Amino acid sequence: MKKTYIIILSICLAFTGCDNFDEDINVNPNLPSEASGTQLIANAQLFLPGLSSSPYGEFLAQYLAETQYVGSSLYPQESSSFYGYYEGPLKNLQTVIESEDLNGNDGPVPNQLAVARILRAYFYWNITDRWGDVPYTEALMGSDNFTPAYDTQEFIYNDLFEELKEATDMMVAGSIENDIVYGGDMSKWRKFANSIRLIMALRLSEVDASKAEAEFNAALNDGVFTSNDDNLVFRHLADANNQNYWYTEVVDRNREWWALTENLVEEMKPVNDPRLPVYGDPARANEEFVGLKYGEEDNIGTEEFSLLGSDIIAQDAPVYLMTYAELLFARAEAAARGWTDEDAAANYNMAVEQSILQWTGSSEGIDDFLAQQEIAFDPDNAIEKISNQRWVHLYMFGYEAWSEWRRTGFPNDLVSPNGVDVPTRLSYPDNEAFNNTANYEEAVQRQFGGEDSIYGQVWWDQ
Repeated sequence: MKKTYIIILSICLAFTGCDNFDEDINVNPNLPSEASGTQLIANAQLFLPGLSSSPYGEFLAQYLAETQYVGSSLYPQESSSFYGYYEGPLKNLQTVIESEDLNGNDGPVPNQLAVARILRAYFYWNITDRWGDVPYTEALMGSDNFTPAYDTQEFIYNDLFEELKEATDMMVAGSIENDIVYGGDMSKWRKFANSIRLIMALRLSEVDASKAEAEFNAALNDGVFTSNDDNLVFRHLADANNQNYWYTEVVDRNREWWALTENLVEEMKPVNDPRLPVYGDPARANEEFVGLKYGEEDNIGTEEFSLLGSDIIAQDAPVYLMTYAELLFARAEAAARGWTDEDAAANYNMAVEQSILQWTGSSEGIDDFLAQQEIAFDPDNAIEKISNQRWVHLYMFGYEAWSEWRRTGFPNDLVSPNGVDVPTRLSYPDNEAFNNTANYEEAVQRQFGGEDSIYGQVWWDQ
């Protein structure tokens, strides 16, 4: 996927006159000296797995516990940087969007712009859900503005809804080149944009239910994911240049630092969840699935507990970012809330089935699995049932599961290690207090009463 572009310098050795020698010497007409729009889009896509592949995200959702060097899982008050997103994928995408000379040979220019806008919206959505108010309208201006103001999360959400609608409206026939996610298929990008809108709308359920319902139905009517083939998946390679983060950590660096949590194993093992053998390996000591209590600080070792599954740490393991099953869980919840006329139970059952199919490749035995009391849909406890199974499904995308936990409160048995509660946001980068003082302080005061704490509540988490 990663391409190395070598600029070859042409030297004009003329037997006749060479009047333009100074102008032409550094120009090769056959090789570009600047990346094309679709190459910049591809480079931005290389940052997608980083949205998911993070031990801290797994700690926030309590999927993984530290087996040694226990520290980050105890939720210390510390800053987290969003600079890499602005300097990397967002800057690449902004360059595409602002370009006046995109190459139509890489696919219709409107489609290049549409994909860039969809990806930019997706990154911004992830950023604002983690930090709250962030630089948005004044961001990515380079030397024209080194101190961008922070837009409110409410404004960002409203603007992203419109951005995504406009991006799909501008699409035309034809595919684009260099697309390492959807292979240039614009129908997939359209579904993805609408699916973002749908999940964003559900995120507003507790802060603005009427808008949430309206945006949810608008996105659903415009067409969202219809199968696992539509999933936003980043597919690593069996190659050191583009390998899975967890392979690097566990295999290359020989770090057995993470085990499945007690909560996760106790949710899955009693019901013989077919996803468990994918999520983790049996403990070497007894070949049983054994979870580690989250936040345990004693000298744990690794033999007694289930470590990350062999499929999860494979060099070319995929990263699931937005999935059909997640959309079905959302549709089940919307139906349970009375937002749609769809069948909540049917969507829930299909969500579990598609989750199992996604993770295991087989839906064999799904009817028996769903028939168990612990799994069967319960209309009297619909939100809890849906949320708990969504949590199981979102394994290894801890930040997304954490957002759903903040919104719904489920699962309701997350651990407070040493009495420390699960954080409700990430705190801003330390440098912002020095580099962007006035805007940083105004944003912190507006949202959190002046304290940049990991326990402040973002706008939709009310």
